Amino acid sequence: MNRVALGLAALAATSVVVAGCGSSSSGGTPTGTDTTSSTAAGAIPGCTPDVMHTLKAGKLTIGVDQPVYPPWFKGNDPSNGKGFEGAVNFAIADKLGYTPDQIDFSHITFDQAISPGPKNFDFDLDEFSITAKRQQVVDFSSPYYDVTQSVVTTAGSKADGITTLAGLKALKLGAQVGTTSYSAITDQIQPNPTPGVYNSNSDVVQALKNGQVDAIVVDLPTAFFMTAVQIPHGVIVGQLPSAGGTPEQFGALLNKNSAMTSCVSKAVDALRSDGTLAKIQDKWLAQAGNAPVLQ
Repeated sequence: MNRVALGLAALAATSVVVAGCGSSSSGGTPTGTDTTSSTAAGAIPGCTPDVMHTLKAGKLTIGVDQPVYPPWFKGNDPSNGKGFEGAVNFAIADKLGYTPDQIDFSHITFDQAISPGPKNFDFDLDEFSITAKRQQVVDFSSPYYDVTQSVVTTAGSKADGITTLAGLKALKLGAQVGTTSYSAITDQIQPNPTPGVYNSNSDVVQALKNGQVDAIVVDLPTAFFMTAVQIPHGVIVGQLPSAGGTPEQFGALLNKNSAMTSCVSKAVDALRSDGTLAKIQDKWLAQAGNAPVLQ
């Protein structure tokens, strides 16, 4: 992850002006698009642009939050196909037979995406963990990434140097609303102070900088980026242990009972089977540094 984070400091301060929630922007042909995929377009029978029921005929509309951050995207620009989820988006599209100029992006917030109701996209990759509760109102594809939650603080804080879950119980912790990071605080850590809940990870980071919380909980790749770029003297306290059973996993989110769900799942399964997902993960989410498991 240090390899990914190097050189990203400038990106953290870069603001890219894009359309607001509910608007669309044409994907076009991105310069230097990185899908790390060598598959032929339209390789999945029954899942090609001429037969799939997409939001726009002949187009694939991909949902995306705003802003988006490394290592999931790069340059706050999902249309360049860079970053882990940026590359996976284009790899899925390629498997379904869509060229870069047939891809549009539609902005939607995290909370809006996981809420009931019609969506302004065909699918959305924005670190959505697959949960039974969410599956009541939306569909998920096959998982494309196994998730580890982690605790981040600043050097010299009350959380710095803690090595156990029990040591976190007396601390004020924070996370983004509606996320599995917040659920990890309430269900797994169960701290005594009421956790801080924030609308976005940007707000979570600011709360830590302002001293409103002692530490925050985010997924591990995001933790590496935050401590390398966003949080001065940031420290990864450690990873949360597996709660047992099926690991937390990210999946592409779709409308409930979407006709696209099966095809997107087949595309993800194919990318896993042919090694493309592993290559993309190795390029954008390679982890380095010390992130011990908190027991």
